[in-house]
Amino acid sequence: MKYQAKNMFLGVAFFSAFLAGCASTDTDGSGQEGADSVSTYTESTDSMNDSYNTDDMANLETVFYFEFDQATLTVKARQALDAQIARLKKTTGPVRLEGHADERGTREYNIALGERRAISVADYMAINGIPRYRIETVSYGEERPVAFGQSESTYSQNRRVELK
Repeated sequence: MKYQAKNMFLGVAFFSAFLAGCASTDTDGSGQEGADSVSTYTESTDSMNDSYNTDDMANLETVFYFEFDQATLTVKARQALDAQIARLKKTTGPVRLEGHADERGTREYNIALGERRAISVADYMAINGIPRYRIETVSYGEERPVAFGQSESTYSQNRRVELK
């Protein structure tokens, strides 16, 4: 009995320590503890790249489109990605790729298709020099359409990967 009580106490103590280690101490809402010391670094790197990022980002494609039921990159998507890769090589931040599909097919199939599309873009980026640890992929399948309707033009707008 004493042994069980001691183990339970140790378990509760370790669990409490784990939760305390995971607790957030944010007060400014930025998601970064000690934002003053971190902001100095981000402000200096942002100011160096502001003119480059804002000018070039406005001219670069951030949405890459796919053919029906395909996860292979088109020639046009590769060209747009090459321009993005050149820009991303000059930065160090994370890259988020969101895969999407049109409404045809089951929900599960479209989630998987959106994931294959996002991974296809991620693989292309990694092969061309963007470190894989910077790239995050997520699939929304058919859940976040940009166009509504049941025509090929609306379907083609929803078969995409968005770079965030």
